[in-house]
Amino acid sequence: MTGRSTLSEADRQRVSDAVARAESNTAGEIVTVLADRSDGYTDVVLAWAAAVAFIALVALAVAPQFYLSLFEALSGGWVHDWTVRELFTIALAVATVKFAAMVLLQLIPALRFFLIPGPIKAKRVHGRALRAFRIGAEQRTTGRTGILIYLSMREHRAEILADAAIASKVEASVWADALDALLQRVKQGDVAGGMCAAVEQVGTVLSLHFPRQDDDVNELPDRLIEV
Repeated sequence: MTGRSTLSEADRQRVSDAVARAESNTAGEIVTVLADRSDGYTDVVLAWAAAVAFIALVALAVAPQFYLSLFEALSGGWVHDWTVRELFTIALAVATVKFAAMVLLQLIPALRFFLIPGPIKAKRVHGRALRAFRIGAEQRTTGRTGILIYLSMREHRAEILADAAIASKVEASVWADALDALLQRVKQGDVAGGMCAAVEQVGTVLSLHFPRQDDDVNELPDRLIEV
């Protein structure tokens, strides 16, 4: 699965049409959200940079002659009687260079997201999905029948969150098949197809518990929200 995904207007329309079809058989309201990423992970970037700088200082303490010989080579190869101040300056220079280099390396998105631990990704994705749910679906419908399908591309993760009425009748584990269908299609490069597959399965479940009524009104937009 790749990171960033750029959908065409046709892809967006496919998702909107899938939502409209699913909602034609249920009183549930499906909201779809596609995020390039769920967080900037600046804290993780700085943590890795600090860890590399610390390891460099440990290496300097364990094998100081290696670094000192490098500095002596840069000064023309003359043996130097290092003062305490100079030694501290060398340590500061080494730590600073290592810290800065690690920050710059993590400007490469593929490397940055590779270095982020899985549990942190999962927590940030859940947090962003929860915020999107509270803004776009939670308590936004008369019968509390809103449900959110959230896909975060960089983290390769997806979430389905349901409002109170749905959660009271449908266990969260029921949505596992919809998430699997979504991610399998996304892995193949078909983001819109994955969203449509998830919408279809969610709609099928909702139609069993919340069949559409004659006076049902479409309360939430069918369009795909991209953030």
